[in-house]
Amino acid sequence: MAQMMYWEAIRRAHDEELAHDPLVIAMGEDIGVAGGTYKATQGLYEKYGPERIIDTPISENGYTGIGIGASFVGVKPIIEIMSVNFAWLATDQIVNTAAKVRYMSGGQLTAPIVIRSPGGTAHQLGAQHSARMEKVFMGIAGLRVVTPSNPRQAYGLLKSAVRCEDPVFINEHELMYNLKGEVPDEEYFHPLEGSEVARPGRDVTLLGYNISVHWCLQAAEILAREHGIEAEVLDLYALSPLDRAGIRASVARTHKAVVVEEAEAPVGVGAEVMAVLNEECFFDLDAPPRRVSAANVPIPYNHALEKAAIPNARDVVAAVLGLFPGRNN
Repeated sequence: MAQMMYWEAIRRAHDEELAHDPLVIAMGEDIGVAGGTYKATQGLYEKYGPERIIDTPISENGYTGIGIGASFVGVKPIIEIMSVNFAWLATDQIVNTAAKVRYMSGGQLTAPIVIRSPGGTAHQLGAQHSARMEKVFMGIAGLRVVTPSNPRQAYGLLKSAVRCEDPVFINEHELMYNLKGEVPDEEYFHPLEGSEVARPGRDVTLLGYNISVHWCLQAAEILAREHGIEAEVLDLYALSPLDRAGIRASVARTHKAVVVEEAEAPVGVGAEVMAVLNEECFFDLDAPPRRVSAANVPIPYNHALEKAAIPNARDVVAAVLGLFPGRNN
């Protein structure tokens, strides 16, 4: 196993897939000469040239559409949208073309395209640069959505997405690019479907994805150390399709559940997970499941207000303790 940062793992996956198949290209704003806003394509412009590492104009709808069109004739584009906030401008191409073309053409056309983009609340980027759009793309039939929580997943999911014949949206997080973790030395392909038990436990299931997995892991440490509660952390790295069987299996072990997300609660990922808990886990639950999510407000620029709007590990702990009367001290 090699220790590398999240961005380094993404860069390695790019490099290997570009070397493996001459039809793999990368497109996006500042990904070439500048090496990418978050260094995910650093050095690849010099190695593969401007015909395969393509710096695009500031036109998300335009270059995403060009990439999708190229995928119809065998090219395997990796599209980087600099911030998921800007993906709103490309939703027509992603939703109405990439996600629907296989169905509407009766299988005559496919769009084997990867669209990767960072989102989430970073540090004082303001409401228009702090979007959590995973719930938007998760609801689109025909589009796979994955969201890596560590460098191993970031590496393996990108490689699997490039080899997949379906369009795949990879939702990264701006605060995790410098996160360090183990990545296999050998080539590794991570499944595009499923979930992972990030920490086993017996008393309660904490269901998170992306950055909220880390809040769940921190909360699990606190709960074990201070309250004797052993929490299982389930990493829902695949949001579409969602691993309903994995959710059922974990809740069958623990009989309690808390759903944790950075995004606002209404019509979100957590809402869909709660539906699974209600529809498929009802008789396994010993208490009503709880939710931890952001305040339903545009993310403030003010640092103190920004922190107040976003949940953290202590909020997860408080939600869990609400399921265990008498265990608050």
